[in-house]
Amino acid sequence: MSAHKPIAYCDVTIGELLTLLARDYPQHEALVYPDRNLRYNFLELEQRAKQIARGLLDLGIERGDRVALWATNVPEWIVLQFALAKIGAILVTVNTSLRATELAYLLKQSEASTLITIRGFRDVDYVETIYAIIPKLRLTKTADPHAAHFPFLRRVIFIGDKTPAGMVAYDTLMERAANVSEDRLDRLGVIQILDDVINMQYTSGTTGFPKGVMLTHRNILNNGYWMGEVLGYTPADRLCLTVPLFHCFGCVIGVLGAYTHATTLVPLESFDPLKTLQYIEQENCTALYGVPTMFLAELEQLETHSFDLSTLRTGVMAGSLCPEPLMRNVMAKMNLRELAIAYGLTEASPGITMTPRHDSIELRTQTVGRVLPDVEVKIVDPTTGHECAINQPGELCARGYNIMKGYYNNAKATAAAIDAEGWLHTGDQATMDEAGYLRITGRLKDLIIRGGENIAPKEIEDLLQQHPKIADVYVYGVPDERLGEEVAAAIRLKPNAALTLEEVREFCDGRIARFKIPRQLRFVSEFPMTASGKIQKYKLREMHLKND
Repeated sequence: MSAHKPIAYCDVTIGELLTLLARDYPQHEALVYPDRNLRYNFLELEQRAKQIARGLLDLGIERGDRVALWATNVPEWIVLQFALAKIGAILVTVNTSLRATELAYLLKQSEASTLITIRGFRDVDYVETIYAIIPKLRLTKTADPHAAHFPFLRRVIFIGDKTPAGMVAYDTLMERAANVSEDRLDRLGVIQILDDVINMQYTSGTTGFPKGVMLTHRNILNNGYWMGEVLGYTPADRLCLTVPLFHCFGCVIGVLGAYTHATTLVPLESFDPLKTLQYIEQENCTALYGVPTMFLAELEQLETHSFDLSTLRTGVMAGSLCPEPLMRNVMAKMNLRELAIAYGLTEASPGITMTPRHDSIELRTQTVGRVLPDVEVKIVDPTTGHECAINQPGELCARGYNIMKGYYNNAKATAAAIDAEGWLHTGDQATMDEAGYLRITGRLKDLIIRGGENIAPKEIEDLLQQHPKIADVYVYGVPDERLGEEVAAAIRLKPNAALTLEEVREFCDGRIARFKIPRQLRFVSEFPMTASGKIQKYKLREMHLKND
């Protein structure tokens, strides 16, 4: 292992970061997949990323192209994160649970030139899903879909064996690299600037369909750097990364938080609590991330299995409400004595606040910490816009290097989220005390956060409105011990109609991702409304809990 050197890998482009790591820590382990017997040091990862980048250039991918990546945490994901960055192409992350209509929307809205995919995940066959939205792809030999519905899409790249018809084999990119000089790739790196958009992530809002959050090199690399600093990362650390790479939690706090400190990554291709514990013991991991449900599952495994977790020291619990008893259990039973809570949202790259790892357990369980360096926070009255007094609840607003460039092709939504002075309005209700510690006390928006997944109620409402038996419907979140929140729907039926939860779930299955499908129903004859006719969802929630 390389000796520890002072590191300041911030304010560089993402492609340049890996080049610097290969120069300063060439033999240091960068990426480890124990089940695949794959171990890249930083020099090998840099060489692989450059080869794939040259192969992508030969295929026609250019600076500024949007490239959608639909895959689990396979090794190619991390290679592509850096390969695309070296070109200046924009990585569009795709949720692994999406269905056909959701994928079609994302490809159209992002104007993606390229889709990179694996065979599938769990019960979703990605290849058949792609064929369903682009039927001619199955019949083509040119690997150019050129579908009328997707005028920007030029190619689908397949990661895996037995490349399906109409798709380009990922493995051929290595051969194609010979057609592109290193000088051409290097020139693309030189002309990039820190404020170029390099990543797009789709986030659910309270109105309409998901929006493409445009994030720059400066946004995400510096945010990862500062969160890694709070965790005290050094090259001696080894992060067991269980959260999905398609989320900021994975590709920013995970990959960039680690690599800005030359920390080794040990990812899981998809979350498995038993395998997580095995990896920690086998690879002497010092850090672990997860949403509360992941930590609960790991604690359950520890009830019947024994593992040496003595190397663990730090990590992040985020993405959902983090109950204090769970935090204390994880600290005690998993040796995560420096476990931190992080708060943020995709539009903020994602980190806004974090609990210092050496703070008291009380502060680390009852607050979301203090604002990260180089980020400003204020609490404002959502009605007047005036700044709130200490400990007075209001809307949390943030400003700084980490705030998104905007929503892709959606200037109206961007203006609604970021005001004229550059403040991002989070929609979350919070208080700030005299010492600068923040507490999240509620949400001003309707967003549901289920097990770390953001869910827009309107997307589900729009789908259910199409059911022949439903006259009107409103979707909201209800508390759940395991997932933080669960999806519930209040339905007003058409005259003489009858409907069951199972029928509703069958109607939704295959149309939207499984995690968005309502788990609980309430049938109502009318909806609570304000005097101006707006639905009061908080009252629907209260009625639901009262009748439970």
